[in-house]
Amino acid sequence: MNREKRQKIFEILRANNPDPTTELVFNSDFELLVSVVLSAQATDVAVNKATEDMFKVASTPNQILDLGEAKLKDYIRTLGLFNAKAKNLIALSEILVKQYNGQVPSTRAELEELPGVGRKTANVVLNTAFGQPTIAVDTHIFRVGNRTKIAWGKTPREVEDRLVRLVPEEFLQGAHHWLILHGRYVCKARTPLCGSCAIHDYCEFRKKVYAN
Repeated sequence: MNREKRQKIFEILRANNPDPTTELVFNSDFELLVSVVLSAQATDVAVNKATEDMFKVASTPNQILDLGEAKLKDYIRTLGLFNAKAKNLIALSEILVKQYNGQVPSTRAELEELPGVGRKTANVVLNTAFGQPTIAVDTHIFRVGNRTKIAWGKTPREVEDRLVRLVPEEFLQGAHHWLILHGRYVCKARTPLCGSCAIHDYCEFRKKVYAN
């Protein structure tokens, strides 16, 4: 895919959604971090449902620690891997209280040192909380990048690196959200909605699907 096509694609995505953001519901950097940690192998809808009640009683690191691991599990047991996630949230809350005065750090290195926080989670927090032009490649973005040829790669890291290098600078901040939403609602895994896709004229997917 050439530069001109990428430019057109992101111009269209921006025109349709000028201020893209995550579908996770949060009111602070810490709530965002918690939600992203919980979103591993879980949908945003499921995470929002679990955190709606939890954040009413525990929305800071200190409150998570006061709640305790057992009660924390009660709020998130509908989510996959909830035992490990509860343990990680307790551990990262302890670190935030002891090392960062309860605040979420704003560098990749510091974030990735927190239990339960990998590169993808760090990228989401850096982008959404701190306005950094990072791209967290999940299954949706991996699929869209490869299928459209915006940025192909055999691994999420390869797709991430190519996106950061190839997406025009003016679109880097929003690219993560545009691509994940496009993959979630239009460029679906089994049956992409090519007939109603706003960028189909510039997409290089060879097996476009058009309903009769």
